[in-house]
Amino acid sequence: MNIFDQLLADNQIPKFVRVRHEMDHSHIDDIEGAVAQAMRREGTLDRIKPGDSVCITAGSRDVANIARIIRAICDQVKSVGAHPFIIPAMGSHAGAKAEGQRGIIEGYGVTEEAMGAPIRASMDTEVIAHSKSGLEIHLDKFANAADFLIPVGRIKAHTDFRGEVESGICKMLVIGMGKQHGAYQCHKLGFKSMAANVKEFAGAIIEKKPNMFAIGLIENAYHQTCRIEAIPAGRILAEEPPLLEYAKSRMAKVPFDQADILFVDETGKDISGAGMDPNVTGRSPVLGISRPFFQRIAVFDLTDKSHGNFGGLGSADVTTQRLYRKIDFEQTYPNGITAAEPLAVRLPAVMPSDRTAMQFALRTATDCDWEKGPRIVWLKNTLSLSEFYISEALIPDAEALDNVTIVSEPMEVIFDEEGNVKELR
Repeated sequence: MNIFDQLLADNQIPKFVRVRHEMDHSHIDDIEGAVAQAMRREGTLDRIKPGDSVCITAGSRDVANIARIIRAICDQVKSVGAHPFIIPAMGSHAGAKAEGQRGIIEGYGVTEEAMGAPIRASMDTEVIAHSKSGLEIHLDKFANAADFLIPVGRIKAHTDFRGEVESGICKMLVIGMGKQHGAYQCHKLGFKSMAANVKEFAGAIIEKKPNMFAIGLIENAYHQTCRIEAIPAGRILAEEPPLLEYAKSRMAKVPFDQADILFVDETGKDISGAGMDPNVTGRSPVLGISRPFFQRIAVFDLTDKSHGNFGGLGSADVTTQRLYRKIDFEQTYPNGITAAEPLAVRLPAVMPSDRTAMQFALRTATDCDWEKGPRIVWLKNTLSLSEFYISEALIPDAEALDNVTIVSEPMEVIFDEEGNVKELR
């Protein structure tokens, strides 16, 4: 028995029940048809000329249906006699290396063979403008040389700043297509300036590169595509803010305002820019603590699609050796350097196993009603809120909600020989 097992032995892990959380699940089934319909809008596909080279972006997040969407865009571009190509557009992700960024999008199925279009990956950029304060505005060199641009972005609440535009099209133009150099320029003055900088930088790029239209994607609470919009260049700054508000209305949230502890099976850059979405956990290294409120957060594993990038893990209080062994500092620290935010790349306490991580969270949560038991929410990840587990102490809260149903009897957590979760039964 190690020292942690000895110190934490008295902290009993409670039983859990599985709950089903009902949210608006309306979504698009005919992805290709929706893309084609969107691109019939005046000022979009009709502006591309035969023979044009057309740059289409693919980002680093695990966006729903992204391979189908980008393939459909490529097909529409080809239908007017133009020549599409794809660039990885993700700032400094994948260790700020071109081949790493290419590998990320290929992991989502965005390959040359599947898309029927070449992928051109580079970290080289060109300065195309300057901000009012003199900051350089960069654009990927292949994008800058193209006849036409189609930035593709999922519109959603950002993890670390608030503004008229957050994550979405403008951020794709500025951060994604700006690569490491452009992303750093935009982050240079800190997150307090990000909302204004993203909008100003995007406006300058649109002015310099008017041969453009954007594809805005919105997902529902089940990580399904629920809206696809094609937006002419001159309408991007006006139309993205209301689309952001719509996206916020469809996002998944924990149905409890407060609990004692949050368990999360996995964190990762494919799930959120912060690994765990602060809009779900209530914790951001920049924005601080909001609702929902958890005294302690324990995270057990890192997704394979993160390629070792543990950015945002510092928002947790404790993690595991299993996760720590997957960490790649060269994949992660370029994000912290580029974002000028060391809090985003800090590490929590590291325990030998899932069990000791759970017990660590229980031992250090100091404001619980121990007679009734700890109130715990247990998620697979912050994209998966349709079904999850809660401890028995939260059952009365769940029963008071119209959109939450308990779908199992109380179950014990069964651990394997290493102390990691094997099953609940």
